[in-house]
Amino acid sequence: MAAHLAASGHTVLAYDPVAECVPEGLTLVDSIEDLAVAPLSISMLPDGPSTHAVVVDGLRAVAVGHVHIVMGTVGPEAVRGIAERAKAEVVDAPVSGSVSMAESASITTMVGSSVAQFEQVRPVLAAMTAAQFHAGPLGSGSAAKLAVNAVLAGLSQAVAEGLVLAEAGGLDPAVFYDILRNSAAGAPYVGYKQQAYLAPETTAVAATVALIRKDLGLALDLAHRHHLDLPGAEAAFGVLEEAVGAGLGRADMAQVLTVLRRRSDVSTHPAIPNDQQMGAHL
Repeated sequence: MAAHLAASGHTVLAYDPVAECVPEGLTLVDSIEDLAVAPLSISMLPDGPSTHAVVVDGLRAVAVGHVHIVMGTVGPEAVRGIAERAKAEVVDAPVSGSVSMAESASITTMVGSSVAQFEQVRPVLAAMTAAQFHAGPLGSGSAAKLAVNAVLAGLSQAVAEGLVLAEAGGLDPAVFYDILRNSAAGAPYVGYKQQAYLAPETTAVAATVALIRKDLGLALDLAHRHHLDLPGAEAAFGVLEEAVGAGLGRADMAQVLTVLRRRSDVSTHPAIPNDQQMGAHL
């Protein structure tokens, strides 16, 4: 994503203590503090504490008017807490989409900010994303992202359950997946996650089980604070917890399928003979 900023003409300073390679057009700096010379900074970190360390502790020397965009999924409460303590003006703009979509700058971002801040940061976000939505004031972008990922976790669980059910009914998983992808349930996620479900051993990990579990946990924290009952999200979280406990935390989120297969032992179900399948009722 930073490479897209550089390609669009921005001067990009970058800090990453574990970077193995640097995209063309970026200038690596030695510390977070060195980023303070820029008028705008961006972080995309996995949680609130690491984001707090960058924005509050690391960017103490920024000039008045410096804007920091929090693009990681840390939750609305964490974003507001960081904004209260930061010297920079804070905007939250988490993203939704796959790794390949990020590489092609076709992901979506949802922004929590004032209207004026949104207009200020939108050209920068547009260099990295295909769609930019002003969700509302600070924290609204993070709330939108949690709601999106609650749907995503439920969809991931539903696809896995559909595969287990189809296998129990004697269908080849690849055949069923083609049916699913072209059915009324064929959301974009279903299409681009096909190989993650069908051939996980040869498919690059996009979002890990641990990461989506973290995001869904934040979503449920928000729900509980507002006394909401979200049974689907609670069920999906339980399966993700089980997957982490089974050592699948670093696997792709599609591997909730592995948990359901182990629970159900679908391999013990006999396939339906072809003549019986042909006699099924509509």
